[in-house]
Amino acid sequence: MTKSHQAHLTFKGLLMLLTALPLASRAGEPLIVVEDRGGTSALPYYEALNLQPRSNGAARSPIPMPQVPATPADEAAMLPVRSAELTPGTVARRVIEAPGLRPFVVIGDDKASRDWLQRHVASLHERGAVGLVVNVETAQALARLRALAPGVLLAPVAGDDLAERLGLRHYPALITATGIEQ
Repeated sequence: MTKSHQAHLTFKGLLMLLTALPLASRAGEPLIVVEDRGGTSALPYYEALNLQPRSNGAARSPIPMPQVPATPADEAAMLPVRSAELTPGTVARRVIEAPGLRPFVVIGDDKASRDWLQRHVASLHERGAVGLVVNVETAQALARLRALAPGVLLAPVAGDDLAERLGLRHYPALITATGIEQ
């Protein structure tokens, strides 16, 4: 460390100490309220609610805790997934503005989606994309889709709400922070 750098750090420390010194000397003094615009009691508002006082003897009934299932829910329990608003078809490329959105694909269990998934698997890996399978009937069909794109997370998801929000009617589609394309 150079001497000028040490001198600069020493000067900064001394300056901070001198700045805080007047504040420390007043730390024990009581606070002074400059202005209080309250002054109106809230009691009339509580009286209008006609609340009944709690009796000390009456205990409130406990809220029952939900029972945790003995076996965790598996993915097969979520199937079949059907999205009435989405069908296989052509998706026109368009621009969207969704900064920070992780790339994802919308696919189904159909020939067009399977072919598209095989053609774009490398690109999906590069982008770190995940897949939403919006139309799939069985766990076996979902497993076949996953086998086409190992390493790409594919999850069965109802897509009607997503379709409405994005103005999407068909799949397969790739949605990124900047656009929707096929």
